[in-house]
Amino acid sequence: MKKQNLGDLLKSKTYPGRGIMLGRSADGKSAVTAYFIMGRSENSRNRVFVEDGEGIRTEAFDPSKMVDPSLIIYAPVRVLGSKTIVTNGNQTDTIYDGLDSQLTFEQSLRSRRYEPDGPNWTPRISGVIHLVPGGANYALSILKSADGDPASDHRFTFSYSPALPGTGHFISTYVDDGSPIPSFEGEPIPVEVGNDIDETTDLIWTSLNEDNKVSLFVRYISIEDGTYETRIVNKNK
Repeated sequence: MKKQNLGDLLKSKTYPGRGIMLGRSADGKSAVTAYFIMGRSENSRNRVFVEDGEGIRTEAFDPSKMVDPSLIIYAPVRVLGSKTIVTNGNQTDTIYDGLDSQLTFEQSLRSRRYEPDGPNWTPRISGVIHLVPGGANYALSILKSADGDPASDHRFTFSYSPALPGTGHFISTYVDDGSPIPSFEGEPIPVEVGNDIDETTDLIWTSLNEDNKVSLFVRYISIEDGTYETRIVNKNK
């Protein structure tokens, strides 16, 4: 599959929902991760990303307007040693605990399903990027209903080892807007990854639909020593 420009890909969609991109910078020096959230309801839009240790969590921008926190307040990013976990829900904690108990990424997610928000049955998308000597590898997962039928689970894990310079893979919860909203289909999409964190942050943020975008997290992690730079952008300020 030919690599796409992530900005062009996002501009073509009104509502991809939540999205994860993992990859490696073009110069090979950094492992790269990005995660964004979007929202159509007032409750979903009433959020910001805040730093939480080495990771981040979602938080209500205006606590008085929070209706149901169950599916929208969670830690999207956690760090376990040389591994950075990124997800669209509280399965971040499930993966963290599983990896910490010597389970694999895939095994850690066996206890989880798609979100209980019928008729959409929003997929759980997850990723982990792992620094290894001289490089990195990463994996992405999607847990979804059977083409909208909640009677059956479809589980897919995609692994990329080693991470290639200038290449990333993108996965989102939805194909695009709809009623019900259609779940992401097929393999994660290969995308180009640049060297500059600010350029990548600006590319993603400005390409997301203005009405629906909520928050964005981008991190560049040094493959040499594990140090990192982080950018967080929130629409609510």
